[in-house]
Amino acid sequence: MVPVEVGAGSFRIAHYDPENSEKNHRLYLDMIEEIRVDSQARLLAYHQRTARHYNHKVRARPFRVGDLVLRRVMPNTKVVNHGVFGANWEGPYQIKSVLWEGTYHLSDIRGKLIPRAWNSEHLRRYYQ
Repeated sequence: MVPVEVGAGSFRIAHYDPENSEKNHRLYLDMIEEIRVDSQARLLAYHQRTARHYNHKVRARPFRVGDLVLRRVMPNTKVVNHGVFGANWEGPYQIKSVLWEGTYHLSDIRGKLIPRAWNSEHLRRYYQ
């Protein structure tokens, strides 16, 4: 028994015209550069929308040398016995130097330097 899909033809096969197909193929090849330019324009618009959305959401946290900040408590430095009621921020710390915009070296209040640089994403201004 032959399946219906094999026995029944399709519209494309029944009405296939090699000359028309060749002509359409050549037209498509002539338009390929325009299609590519259109695709690049859509990609550029997408990148601009994405950048605009990101820049709208991001908050700049500029700190200067000498500012007091709190540092986020990371999971590996959290006190285990405190559970969910443990502190989320620790400090205050002082900005010792600016590595580049958004990255800072910290020191505690007594002047002891903290070993690694910290991103402004993990810092919050300390108000006395």
